[in-house]
Amino acid sequence: MNHWIVAPVVLPAILAPFIIMVLRYHLDLQRIFSVAGVVALLGIALTITAQAAGGDILVYELGNWPAPFGIVLVLDRLSAMMVLLTALLALPIVLYAIASGWDARGKHFHPLFHFQLMGVCGAFLTGDAFNLFVFFEVLLIASYGLMTHGGGAVRLKAGVQYVAYNLLGSTLFLFALGTLYSVTGTLNMADMAVRIAELPFEDTALIRVGAALLLLVFCIKAAVLPLHFWLPASYANAPMPVAALFAIMTKVGAYSILRMYTLGFGPEVLVAHDLVINWLQPAALVTLAVGTIGILGSRHIARLVAFCAIASMGTLLIAISLFTETATAAALFYIYHSTLATALLFLIADLVIERRGGAIAPKHPMAQTGLISALFFIGAIALAGMPPLSGFIGKLLVLDAARDAPDANTVWAVVLIGSFVTIVGLARAGTLIFWKSHDASLATDQADTTGGETAFQAAPEPSPGLAFTSVFALIIGLVMLTLFAGPAMNYATSTAEQLFAPENYISAVLGVEE
Repeated sequence: MNHWIVAPVVLPAILAPFIIMVLRYHLDLQRIFSVAGVVALLGIALTITAQAAGGDILVYELGNWPAPFGIVLVLDRLSAMMVLLTALLALPIVLYAIASGWDARGKHFHPLFHFQLMGVCGAFLTGDAFNLFVFFEVLLIASYGLMTHGGGAVRLKAGVQYVAYNLLGSTLFLFALGTLYSVTGTLNMADMAVRIAELPFEDTALIRVGAALLLLVFCIKAAVLPLHFWLPASYANAPMPVAALFAIMTKVGAYSILRMYTLGFGPEVLVAHDLVINWLQPAALVTLAVGTIGILGSRHIARLVAFCAIASMGTLLIAISLFTETATAAALFYIYHSTLATALLFLIADLVIERRGGAIAPKHPMAQTGLISALFFIGAIALAGMPPLSGFIGKLLVLDAARDAPDANTVWAVVLIGSFVTIVGLARAGTLIFWKSHDASLATDQADTTGGETAFQAAPEPSPGLAFTSVFALIIGLVMLTLFAGPAMNYATSTAEQLFAPENYISAVLGVEE
């Protein structure tokens, strides 16, 4: 077996407890080992991506127990791409957290950070539906600890709300798994796909119930309206480096929809495939619309970026809901872009907040205004989908994929109007924060309650150069994605083709020809 497949899960699972038990009183050593672990994870991610790029589907059998009796990890183009994206995102974020001092404002930041990476990578690699639930719970526990890092009543309140919503999702997930297991007798994704396809149509009522519950769970994770209420307050009140890492968490929900609804509930499964088209697409359109309205109405920069994350998920899920190879390829390209762009804007928001507070209103001048305003401008045009960065290419791909859809006019109108409103909202915020004449009467250091966020603690000094290096690293990632949009789209197209040929996945996991 290829042991590289399990390494993205095992490495952070070993490193996190090691930091807690051995290095808990030595912050400098925690930082060194944490950065080294992320660099190692990035090297592993590059290795497994190279292995998956040729189209082979590799299976790792835990305990040497074959599927469907044992737990398996599966490496294909999609899982490799998502693990690589996670590692590429984690490195600048952990460096920023160190540079800005966020990791020193509470306890156990670095162990929780690596437990979070373990959960994310495990969710992307697992081939078992129950273990997808397990890794979701690892995500929930670690993300709650990271969200409340640094303390504060407002942050704790937002964390409780976040946990409550996600525990509801976890409960529904168990109901869905129990329903599917009662019918199919298995939770291995490949084996479940085989058994669902063999069921007579008249015996598939419970399958439809299970598929609907799963879609509901994944929509909670992806913050799809009306299940998005946990995200604005949770992301806006979390430490901004943590919120930047959370940019990949909503993609776990999108990934799960792609995985389960192309494998077990694909186009040939009549009882379930229409759930994505008939239910997800309207919800995605409304999510995009509400996200852009939230951007326009936000009075705090952290909340504004949180609504940007909701709007970008709306665009992504519109592409997924079209449920075609072309649209899925566009969605995969957009995942690259939106994850990097959202994380970038969260880090820029932190640079603003630690210097002047987060209120979108004229206030006292701040250090390095020119540089930070330029960075905000770059992040704004990236997230709004303006040329020349990759967001423009991503949205064009989504619109092109929707040309032949039954609701093409509606999709085009919502995406284009949403982009315009996003531009207006971000321009308004940038003008008030950076360009509006400063009112000396507002130059007092008072609690920033605009938008309800009071948990932020301003740093006494501007962040050192490493923080800006992390921000520039994300910008370079967006520039590289723009310059190499052709190869990136070719990989996304090959990944979509692999997703819509589930027989290859099933054959690799079960070792039989389907």
